[in-house]
Amino acid sequence: QVQLVESGGGLVQAGGSLRLSCVASGRTFSSYAMGWFRQAPGKEREFAAAIRRSGERTYYADSVKGRFTISRDNAKNTVYLQMNSLKPEDTAVYYCAWGKVAGTPRAAYEYDYWGQGTQVTVSS
Repeated sequence: QVQLVESGGGLVQAGGSLRLSCVASGRTFSSYAMGWFRQAPGKEREFAAAIRRSGERTYYADSVKGRFTISRDNAKNTVYLQMNSLKPEDTAVYYCAWGKVAGTPRAAYEYDYWGQGTQVTVSS
C-alpha cells in the first residue's frame, strides 16, 4: 500500500511563495512518476505539474508555468512543488499523486495513489 503525505500549505499574500512537500512510502519511489493536482472550491480537480521517474522531464499547466517548479529527491522519497508569485486564483487544495503514467502525466486517471491534500490560500 502506498501512502502519500503532503505538507507545506498555508495562508500567504499574493506575490508570496510556498513550498509543498509530499513524502511517499510503500513502494520504490524512483520507479514512478509524481504529479501535483489542485482543486478550488466548486471546481474540478486540475493538473498543476508532474515529473518523470528520474526527474528527467517535467510538465506544467499553462496557468502555473514560470511560477511553479516541481522537483523530486528519490533518496528522500519526496516530491516538491515550489510556488512563487502566488495569485489568489492559486487558492486550492493541492494533492500529490503517484503512478506509472504510461500516457500523459497531465491526466488524473494515470495516477494510482493520492494524498489527502494540503490547503493553499492566497489572499489579495
